[in-house]
Amino acid sequence: MALLELRGVGKDYGQGPDRTRVLDDIDLEVESGEFIAIVGFSGAGKTTLISIMAGLVAPDRGQALLHGAPITGPGPERGVVFQSYSLMPWLSVAGNIALAVDQVFAGESRAARRRRVAHYIELVGLTRAARQRPAELSGGMRQRVAVARALATSPDILLLDEPLSALDALTRAKLQVEIESIWSRERKTVVLITNDVDEAILLADRIITLTPGPGATLGAEFRVDFDRPRSRQAMNSDSAYKALRAEVTRCLVESNRQRTVAAGIEAGPPPDLQPISTLSERPPPVYQDAARSAISRGYVEFFKVAKRYPTADGELTVVEDFNLKMKRGEFVALIGHSGCGKSTVLSMVAGLTELSAGGIVLDGREVDHAGPDRAVVFQAPSLLPWLSARQNVALGVDRVYPHASGAERNAIASYYLERVGLGQDMDRLASELSNGMKQRVGIARAFALSPKLLLLDEPFGMLDSLTRWDLQEVLMEVWKRTRVTAICVTHDVDEALLLADRVVMMTNGPRARVGQVLEIDIPRPRTRQALLAHPRYYAYRREVHEFLAACEHGSSTVPPAKTAAVRAA
Repeated sequence: MALLELRGVGKDYGQGPDRTRVLDDIDLEVESGEFIAIVGFSGAGKTTLISIMAGLVAPDRGQALLHGAPITGPGPERGVVFQSYSLMPWLSVAGNIALAVDQVFAGESRAARRRRVAHYIELVGLTRAARQRPAELSGGMRQRVAVARALATSPDILLLDEPLSALDALTRAKLQVEIESIWSRERKTVVLITNDVDEAILLADRIITLTPGPGATLGAEFRVDFDRPRSRQAMNSDSAYKALRAEVTRCLVESNRQRTVAAGIEAGPPPDLQPISTLSERPPPVYQDAARSAISRGYVEFFKVAKRYPTADGELTVVEDFNLKMKRGEFVALIGHSGCGKSTVLSMVAGLTELSAGGIVLDGREVDHAGPDRAVVFQAPSLLPWLSARQNVALGVDRVYPHASGAERNAIASYYLERVGLGQDMDRLASELSNGMKQRVGIARAFALSPKLLLLDEPFGMLDSLTRWDLQEVLMEVWKRTRVTAICVTHDVDEALLLADRVVMMTNGPRARVGQVLEIDIPRPRTRQALLAHPRYYAYRREVHEFLAACEHGSSTVPPAKTAAVRAA
């Protein structure tokens, strides 16, 4: 008999004509000790599905069974870890875990309960942080506390609802290794809801897709028969890994295509208006003195750029001697570990942060203040919630095109909102939009400014992997029409390879600089499936992973290039 079983499970929300069928006809069996990954897009009902398994939501149709008995509510035999940490901020790490242990094991002695708490704190590597409160922990450490708390109740089954999706890619990779290690020791039954194909392959025995909603149901199933522990690096050279990764990705891309085909809006050419320019006329003195001929060679140039901050222990140099030249219309991805200064570089070229040394030139003119010729898309959608999507875009358009008529400015805002798939939602308030839709508005607003330089600061970092895929395609589609020069800060290696002409790899800070530059010789337009099939893709991926791995372990030496596409900075 299966440990967990779902038979014809369905769930609806709403009343009357507004009632929506979220899940329909879900059939699933999970054996004891099995690790299952369910992969699907945002809004498909993944959290509803895990909530039914946890007994937090009752199905409207069908049955959810545990050990052959109907699930009628939550219980200690099911440990749940959600995407949000849900920790008590006034309690320490040990206190948050003890809260669950004291409830479930009230019959044990105090000493036994404390030993149990200490064991699971050690298991997730937080012994030194046991007395710290959540506010003193990083996001990755908080999620380890949530995992330890779930495991400490000795559940029969562990239910993980996208537990790592809110973390950056590099922190996520570390915790994936820890989850696999914990599972190997504990051998708990695990159901993981995820939107990350690599995560599913690294962790699961089976991968099951959830079809797009409404009325989502389980789709294709893939058996993962690789030995454990599994290596992320192995995916770059093992043909079986590559084949499975390509097949799961193909399945998800096709599901997404079917979901969006009906909603696709084909727009005509953009309105032909020229924006104003607010840049000063002369390059900075350091640029004139040391790089007089560079204007003809570089549309964007960073020359010996540095940023220093005063601290109680003296001056801290975050970025030093940062040098980079870009062609007009080039797309560069800036990648490196958290805290290496990527966003600081972007903030300096945006004119939001003052340079401590060096100079930045855009189109032959000094960058010394913020202006609409540089459009920025931040990680968190920065919209005014009381304005509609169209009005949020119009705020920038009205500033950049003061000479245009109201009808022309409205046409610009409407065009770009249609291009990002919001043609039917452009008059909805920003407060009514999902995070993915808000980020689409941010992308539309940036392109509508007709900028000389587009700056993207981890624009999809707060979104799930599959929504990121969708918006990466939106970004590429709009960029293809404008060919605006762009710099994108990202933690995601695949995102960098998909979007960029060059991947610029930064060393760790302090005193971070350009370590290596990788030329991406893959034809455009690119699709995710074509990228996976390209003969050089995995070699490029391996180069970036090896550079990041060398930096992660504290090496100050840039690893040697393995392909001709990589050059030292």
